[in-house]
Amino acid sequence: MLEKEFESLVAATDDEVRKFYEGNKPRFREEATVHASHILIRLEQNADAAARTKARAQIETIQAQLKKGGNFAELATTHSQDPGSAPKGGDLGFFARGQMVPAFEEAAFTTKVGQVSGIVETPFGYHLIKVAETKPGRDVGFDEVKEQIREYLKQQVREQKSQAFIDQLKVKGKIEILI
Repeated sequence: MLEKEFESLVAATDDEVRKFYEGNKPRFREEATVHASHILIRLEQNADAAARTKARAQIETIQAQLKKGGNFAELATTHSQDPGSAPKGGDLGFFARGQMVPAFEEAAFTTKVGQVSGIVETPFGYHLIKVAETKPGRDVGFDEVKEQIREYLKQQVREQKSQAFIDQLKVKGKIEILI
């Protein structure tokens, strides 16, 4: 019923779409991302010195294997204590700044593509991070998002017109509550 009432009135002109894009450019910014894998040796935050020494020795052993040419993905599958990424060879996919704990993020964003970081300590334990790819941040072009913007603007108009129509029906209509 609502569609029949005003769908033909819902439109977003090219000028409106362009104006929205220009007025909201920060919304159309893709942040820099990194595609990384990691090997984690878990360490409880309140771990004692003996547990810290044991975990550090484990990650150092894995680091030595990598330096001798060991396969990162195989070592991650075998040794990583991250149940989410270990089965995938430690693969974490792409992530932007602000999605990981600061020490991990800093290491991932400063390690060169194809390289493995030094040992990184976070609240989760010790990590070795391998960077597979980086994507620089960029402004998404108008042509890439104009149809999404058009649909967004049309939806905004639909919602406004729907609410106005419903309010109008409430005023015109007689509503009785029978108990």
